[in-house]
Amino acid sequence: MKSKTLLAALSGVLALVFPLSSLAQGEAQVSMKIDLVAWGDSISGLTLKSGKGRDPVTALAFRYSTPVNYSGPTLLEIHQGTAPAATAEAEPAAAVPAAATANNLAAILAERRKKTPSLVSLALLPATSSHTTVLLAPAASGTFQAYVINDDPSKLPYGQLRIHNLSPLTIAMRCNNKAGKELKTKESFVVTPQNKEVIYELAYQSEGEWTTQENNIASVAETEQAQLVVLKSDASFFTSQDGSRAGFLQTVILRRDRNSAGAAPEISEVEKAALSERLKAQEEEMERNAGAKPKPTPKK
Repeated sequence: MKSKTLLAALSGVLALVFPLSSLAQGEAQVSMKIDLVAWGDSISGLTLKSGKGRDPVTALAFRYSTPVNYSGPTLLEIHQGTAPAATAEAEPAAAVPAAATANNLAAILAERRKKTPSLVSLALLPATSSHTTVLLAPAASGTFQAYVINDDPSKLPYGQLRIHNLSPLTIAMRCNNKAGKELKTKESFVVTPQNKEVIYELAYQSEGEWTTQENNIASVAETEQAQLVVLKSDASFFTSQDGSRAGFLQTVILRRDRNSAGAAPEISEVEKAALSERLKAQEEEMERNAGAKPKPTPKK
């Protein structure tokens, strides 16, 4: 089934997800802004277990909404519904293994849900960051797998574009006519735009062969952090109004303007129409490239 295939691919994908370190008693406390973003359909009614800022928020599909102010442990609890208030008492050490991994983090989530069914995801936050994105991918039993991206300006300066490979394949990106760069699953790099644009060529490797996916332009304002995410998804977000879907891999750009305030609007009809046109253009490009000899791996 597509959903099982997607979840299997996602289970190994943690681009810029921080290594899961010791989570025993006395874990570090952090204070930052957090943006919740949905990988797929929007998720409403989300709250964070924190000493403050527990008003419900909606994680929009591949779009930023209102950031949440969070102060609490590095192991963030995300609830759907009202989150229980945080207390000064730490979680029992036995409940959190000293050397957590992605697999036993899922086990921790399952164990905590026995007592708190509203808990739908756990995310390990970076110890030093002022702003973080938590990308929530659908998982089993109404839960979500969290992918944590450190968006502190020291990691992603304003006016630059960060490219993530969250797909299960190795990709290659050639930006602004510079040497191509290969990205394995989980890898990313930052590009400096030229004249506020990044002209890129995306290719992917499958069964040892390289195929060009698309040639495109990403605009980047001087006041925004922009992130181009390459992924493999069957989410309805990537389906045009006429039901067509283009591209073996999908791309989406997350944008955060330093001067913006409040929630970003839901995707407009104009944007939907533009997305439809882009999908059709990609489909036509793929048809033109059909049967063409795959391109070799771009040299680093």
